[in-house]
Amino acid sequence: MYKKKFRLRPLISGLFHASMLTALPGTLWAYDLGSVSSGAGNSNEAIPPAESASANAPTQGSLTATEPQSVINRNYIENTQTGASTYVDNAAIAPGVWSVSPNGPGGSDQGGLVMRSFQDGQYNVTFDGIPFADGADFTHHVNTYFLGQDTGEVTVDRGPGRASTVGDSTYGGTIALRSNDPQGDPAATVRSQVGSFNSRLVGFQYDTGVMQNYGDASGFIDYNHYQTDGALTNGNERRGNVFAKFIKPLNEDTAITVVAMQNNTFQNASPGATAQQISKYGSNYGLNQNPLSTGYVGYNNDQFTSNFDYIGLQTRFGDWKIDNKVYTTSYAHNAMNGNNPNGTSGQTLAGAGNGLLLSGGNIAQGSNIAGVTGLTAYTSYGDILRATRALGNDDLNFGLWIERQLHQSWTNNVDLSTGGLGSIINQAGVANGGNQAETSSMNTIQPYVEYIWRPTSKWSITPGLKFNDFSRTYNAAYDTSVQGAFAYSHTWASLLPSLDAHYYVTDNWSAYGQAAAGMQAPMLFGSFYNPNQNQALSQAAQASYLAPEKTMNYQLGTVFKSSKLTASADVYYITNNNLSQASATGGLITIQNVGAVHYQGVEGEATYNLGSGFNAYGNYSLNSYTSAIPIQNAPQSTAALGMLYEHNKTNASLIAKEIGSRWGGTDVNGNYVHFGSYTTVNLATGYNFGSLGWAKDAKLEFQLDDLFNRTDMIAYAGQTQGNNALYWTLPGRMFSLNLSAGF
Repeated sequence: MYKKKFRLRPLISGLFHASMLTALPGTLWAYDLGSVSSGAGNSNEAIPPAESASANAPTQGSLTATEPQSVINRNYIENTQTGASTYVDNAAIAPGVWSVSPNGPGGSDQGGLVMRSFQDGQYNVTFDGIPFADGADFTHHVNTYFLGQDTGEVTVDRGPGRASTVGDSTYGGTIALRSNDPQGDPAATVRSQVGSFNSRLVGFQYDTGVMQNYGDASGFIDYNHYQTDGALTNGNERRGNVFAKFIKPLNEDTAITVVAMQNNTFQNASPGATAQQISKYGSNYGLNQNPLSTGYVGYNNDQFTSNFDYIGLQTRFGDWKIDNKVYTTSYAHNAMNGNNPNGTSGQTLAGAGNGLLLSGGNIAQGSNIAGVTGLTAYTSYGDILRATRALGNDDLNFGLWIERQLHQSWTNNVDLSTGGLGSIINQAGVANGGNQAETSSMNTIQPYVEYIWRPTSKWSITPGLKFNDFSRTYNAAYDTSVQGAFAYSHTWASLLPSLDAHYYVTDNWSAYGQAAAGMQAPMLFGSFYNPNQNQALSQAAQASYLAPEKTMNYQLGTVFKSSKLTASADVYYITNNNLSQASATGGLITIQNVGAVHYQGVEGEATYNLGSGFNAYGNYSLNSYTSAIPIQNAPQSTAALGMLYEHNKTNASLIAKEIGSRWGGTDVNGNYVHFGSYTTVNLATGYNFGSLGWAKDAKLEFQLDDLFNRTDMIAYAGQTQGNNALYWTLPGRMFSLNLSAGF
């Protein structure tokens, strides 16, 4: 038994209240369409004075929150993050959050974010209130969607939310991203960035301003190109991203929003490195330059394309408020990888180091380099309808989220030495040559209803009920797990009640309590295969071997805000009756059934205004769990401490973040790997020159991450085919210099 010691910002407010302040003075901004999105946001809070603790806090709670949340505003993202940063990098400062970016911020799709003890795939991520995830395992492919340039705010919601919180993996919390808003005046902005590892970014954004000749419509379009050689050897990445957002008011109570994003990324990605490779070649070992090795950079590359598009309608009439978004997302990953690229077991070619032969291949210099080519692609279509009906002092909220995702994947065994994508190799006597090919579909239906009862001006009590219905259909011409053709269809469904209570102790001090149930369907692979027995089950049992994960979440918390101090604290207890965790072995995903797990912890954050532009900041979390085996990459604690300065045209910050000890998976001897705690210190400073003749609002920013050059092994990345543990390391000290100017 292992024991470790111990609401998303409303979209309507973001659209109508923030975006349209400049677009339609005296009309839309004059009212708030209310909290009709997941969680409890901070829309009802007044904009804080520039010299207050709230205005300068890296993270802060909300007085209206009904569960623990940390709001990370645009000011912090602009002042401390590089232009290539992702939401993983942005959210890293929050209590209970640990992010791993082994190739540098925004440098690859590897690594990820852990919130409390929950891994990617066990929590929800939304953009403007729309959940997006790979339906096979509910992960989020961080580096193929939104850049920090286009993110207006990130809310780390550490809880399952109310019934209105929609998504396939809400029990672990929600990372809620809100898009940037169009500017009120026309502007063209150029930006440039240079940094460590030969990193460079160029970008251009055009804001239309409020176009009175087009019915007060406004919008912007932003393009960024980023490339880097990577912190890891041969960890190259190239990325192009275009993002556009337009808002058209139809009248003083109705507006339409259109958002479109297109992304294209190429990377040479390491699967992680063994302890022996790190010791021999250095902490930054990723891929090599030996064409006789399956770890050769030319044999390991990924091409990602993705898009995220929606049309939203927000309106108010009488006592009704309506928010509807129809959307589509897509993702495609074309991959070529060496077989067991950083493995050390199996036959090798002469001089090839860690290269592996094809099964049955002849040893020949420069040939028979075993590898795989593959495709993972999916497209989602969905709609989210949210409605609020005012009933005196109370509100009745109800809505519906529906989504259909079409998924396909295939892999081919290939000889990489033939050039191009490699020649396909079919194993003798094996159906379909042993090459995997599958198609699947996922349908999600989540209707909800909740009633916000306000018996007094200080109290609000909200019971809610959501129905989660998730179905998956799978069809494989050849499935490697069962070594033959296989098909199944299954549905998992559950009623999920929630209850929260919120109380204003004073106008600037609130408290809350929450209880909510959650459910997550099994991952695609675990739906029909039992890895613990290392054998295929009968067809009747395959579709339902892993029951869904069902959870209960209990939380208590409080938030306080004044001009000098913003502070919040919470305690939580969570049960999961059937936890599954995924791990990579030789590039293949295996599912481990952990069984029942209990989580508990305490978290807090505070910012104190010292005056004269200085603010002191700190946060702490103690996150523990009880389970039969360790949960991988789950820190027992996190802490941050720092000082921030912002006055007139200058800003600066010095912030240390400590990550507590944690466990990884097993090594070659079958022992679980333990990691000690570590601390990194980041420095950031910037200056706004204002107008410089030909340019206006010119800004120069400098970031120096990992000030003391830590290069420790910090995370478990999986295993080789020979069961050697693979690790991620800290990338070490790195800088970024950013210049932007408007015209």
